[in-house]
Amino acid sequence: MKLFDSLFEKRTRQLAQCSSRRGLLKSLGGLLVGGAAIPLLPVARAAAAEGAARPLEEGDPNSCDYWRYCAVDGFLCGCCGGSMNTCPPGTEMSPITWIGTCHNPVDGRHYVISYNDCCGKSSCGACLCVRDEGDRPPYRPDKANDISWCLGTRSAAYHCTTAVLVGVAFEE
Repeated sequence: MKLFDSLFEKRTRQLAQCSSRRGLLKSLGGLLVGGAAIPLLPVARAAAAEGAARPLEEGDPNSCDYWRYCAVDGFLCGCCGGSMNTCPPGTEMSPITWIGTCHNPVDGRHYVISYNDCCGKSSCGACLCVRDEGDRPPYRPDKANDISWCLGTRSAAYHCTTAVLVGVAFEE
């Protein structure tokens, strides 16, 4: 048992000589603050839409008058080889988005919609849709639709825009 005690004592003393309490507290504090900040990042929230409640849908999703496009500004991906939720082949969905809150006339509820640009090819040129409900100036980029959102992708070339359902909007 003496061998175990002396080995443990030796390792503990070596650790104490190489570190400090302040260093340990600094590292633990950084982990706590950094870990708490991760859910606040504005990137890739559209991926959470997979588990969202599905609203009743009717109408033509390739028409600019479709309810999900209340704050869109761009070419609809449904007309460019993709869908309202997916990018066309050969393009990449931007992880950085703007959002809108749109009223679904079928069920009377409001839904949060994430508008993701699909990047990697030149502009589609089909089904241009510009609806600016709730649009804000560029100093509120999360609510502005006039900014090129092809950031965080391999190519900055804009192709079209999707309208991904994020969830039900809660009224206060």
